Amino acid sequence: MKQMTEQNLINAFGGESQAHMRYLHFSHQAEQEGYANIARLFRAIAHAEYVHAGDHFREIKHLKGGFVANSMAAFGPGDTKKNLELSIMGESYEIDEMYPVFIEVATFQQEKGAQRTFEWAYGTEIMHKKLFEKAKNSADAGKDIDLGPVQVCSVCGYTLEGGAPDKCPLCGAAREKFVAFE
Repeated sequence: MKQMTEQNLINAFGGESQAHMRYLHFSHQAEQEGYANIARLFRAIAHAEYVHAGDHFREIKHLKGGFVANSMAAFGPGDTKKNLELSIMGESYEIDEMYPVFIEVATFQQEKGAQRTFEWAYGTEIMHKKLFEKAKNSADAGKDIDLGPVQVCSVCGYTLEGGAPDKCPLCGAAREKFVAFE
C-alpha cells in the first residue's frame, strides 16, 4: 500500500475512534439533561463511527507496530447544545476537508479498498451532520428531537432515520445488516 494512503487510513481510524467515544460521552450527557432521543441519536451515530473505524482498520491490517494518528477532534465538551455544536464541527471537517482529500489520494494511488472505505464514511458523515443539525435545532428550542428509529448499516455505517431499506444505498448490504436504534 502506498504510504500517503496508508497514513490517511491511520488518521481516519484515529478520528473515527475518537468520534465513537466522544459521541458515547455526549449521549450520557444528553440523557442526564432529559434528551432521551438526542441521547439515542448520539448512540446510533457512535455505532456508525465504530463501523467506519473498523472498515479503515481492516484496510491497514498488514501494519505492525505503533503509528501516530493525526486527526481532527472536537474538544471542550459541555451541555448537549454545545456537544451538538462540536459534533457538527467534526462532521463538517470530515465532509469539507478530510474525506474529499483522502478519497482523491486513494484514487490517485489506485488503492481501491481505502477509496471504498473513505467513500462510505464520507457518504455517511453527510447524513450525520444533517441529523445533528436537526437535533441542535430542537435542543436550541428547549426540547428533545422528534426522532423515529435510527438505522445503521453494520457494513459501511450508513445512517438514516426511519425503516431500514431493502439494500443499503452506499454499500448494497441487505436489510438484515442494519442495526436499529429505537
